[in-house]
Amino acid sequence: MGSKLKGRNALVTGAGRGIGKAIALALAEEGANVVVCDLGGAVDGTGADKSPADEVVAQIKKMGVKAIPNYGDVADFKAAEGMIKACVDNFGRIDILVNVAGIDKPRMIFNMSEEEWDRVLNVHLKGTFNLSRHACVLMRQQKYGRIVNTVSDAFVGTVGHVNYGAAKGGIASLTYAIAREMGRYGVTCNAFIPRAGTRMTLVPEVIEGLKKRLAAGVLSQEKYDELTKIPGPESFAPFIAYLCSEAAGNINSCIFGVSGGRLSYWAPAIETQIVTKDYEKLGRWTWEETEKLMAKLLKDYKNPAPPAPPEEKK
Repeated sequence: MGSKLKGRNALVTGAGRGIGKAIALALAEEGANVVVCDLGGAVDGTGADKSPADEVVAQIKKMGVKAIPNYGDVADFKAAEGMIKACVDNFGRIDILVNVAGIDKPRMIFNMSEEEWDRVLNVHLKGTFNLSRHACVLMRQQKYGRIVNTVSDAFVGTVGHVNYGAAKGGIASLTYAIAREMGRYGVTCNAFIPRAGTRMTLVPEVIEGLKKRLAAGVLSQEKYDELTKIPGPESFAPFIAYLCSEAAGNINSCIFGVSGGRLSYWAPAIETQIVTKDYEKLGRWTWEETEKLMAKLLKDYKNPAPPAPPEEKK
């Protein structure tokens, strides 16, 4: 048992299994009291089960710190408020919020239903907003707080998970915005991109999809091995606990990549090639100018998904 988070109170969503569980345990190992929030649903968001949260609470209590379960749905604004309230009512205040809860409803864009889109966005993006919004009210008042969100490299582009990728892109932008709004109050907001073996990443359907992409040449063997032969989230959970500490008080608006033996920093998107002209004198961009300048604007660019040869389009 460590003591770097002794006296701090944390709330972790999706804490009944996988990444959320590993982080909840890592926080408790450093002395934090933890609200273990988990609806207990399946990967696709269906069903509910109290036992995952209850089991993690039992593990944490054995460490000698306090823990309580919460079984609410993060996509419900009022339920999220209740989660934050439960932390304050039981532990006195909230110092740490880690948003991990998520589901997956994979589908290509041309097959995706409105319900599949809405539910994934509601759990990931709206859920992260819901918890953060209610926590920020109190963190702003107390002039202290640590918020850590979960992103994914799917936010820069993915195949078969447009809802998931869009939600994670929204969380990345939300992280930057919260960091800028709350930093002056002593509240930091960062995010991490995990690569870990969990029930969401290593389910048979996902593995089968990766195999198909490997066979089609869309995915390299190196990338396939990277995605299927990776350590569990306990390998990087202490890193997330560090972000939740006083020691990380000057780390804000950052997105980190974390895995078993690798850490990375994802720089924010920036303009990389710029061309200018005197608009007042020369007017708007013409078709001819655009065509001529495109090669300069797209220097070193490569289309990630070029059109298939005619015989393969059928």
